[in-house]
Amino acid sequence: MELFSLVGKTALVTGGTRGIGQAIAIGLAEAGADIVLVQRNTEESATKESIDALGSKCHIVVADLSDRGSVHGLIASVTETHRIDILINNAGIMRRFPATEISQEVLDEVMEVNFNGPFILCRDMGRYWIDNKIDGRLINIASLSTFQGGVRMAAYSASKGAVGQLTKALSNEWAQHKIRVNAIAPGYIATDMNTDTRNNQDQTYYQSILTRIPMGHWGKPEDFKGPAVFLASDASSYVSGETIVVDGGWMAR
Repeated sequence: MELFSLVGKTALVTGGTRGIGQAIAIGLAEAGADIVLVQRNTEESATKESIDALGSKCHIVVADLSDRGSVHGLIASVTETHRIDILINNAGIMRRFPATEISQEVLDEVMEVNFNGPFILCRDMGRYWIDNKIDGRLINIASLSTFQGGVRMAAYSASKGAVGQLTKALSNEWAQHKIRVNAIAPGYIATDMNTDTRNNQDQTYYQSILTRIPMGHWGKPEDFKGPAVFLASDASSYVSGETIVVDGGWMAR
């Protein structure tokens, strides 16, 4: 089990207050890592409380990832007081519109949170790792939309497609520095982002999704603990530039 140990490591996690991000943060802590959570406020403390209960250290950094000014300088500020070994870019938003009705404001918002912000964090963290000769582990959260276009989600699909290509490009540049860059692409997971789909009175769309998933059920946030620990630990020492799809078999159908 030493291959999967994260004892002595510290992970910076965005979007860790709920859902997949929360499960990943707790999973990394269960493997022994300390956690720095980037979130909009300090009031949402459930993730921190769970990590504290495990005996790992957890620190909250307040930042708004939709605000470019809040993202610039974030890595420099955090690394003044914490050595960061792992970066999890999880924060993301979904805005559903027909492509012809996507306003410039909506497009800018989606790209800012889902791609521009993560790009800046990746760039700045990579510089920090290279300058300090740290064997970093970078994990971006992609999506099925990294591979498929979807419906009424052109902006989201574009942003997640960009995340997939960024993951490959950074791996190409940074693998020589012993920095591994990978991504995890969630399938249909029961989170706050898709409550409307699961609770809609018209269950036709929901059932059509369920029918296509070979495992026969939606995933849950806890399904991401294992893949995240794997990519963050020495268990994946020769894995870089990859996107692990966690989808109950959807993409193989």
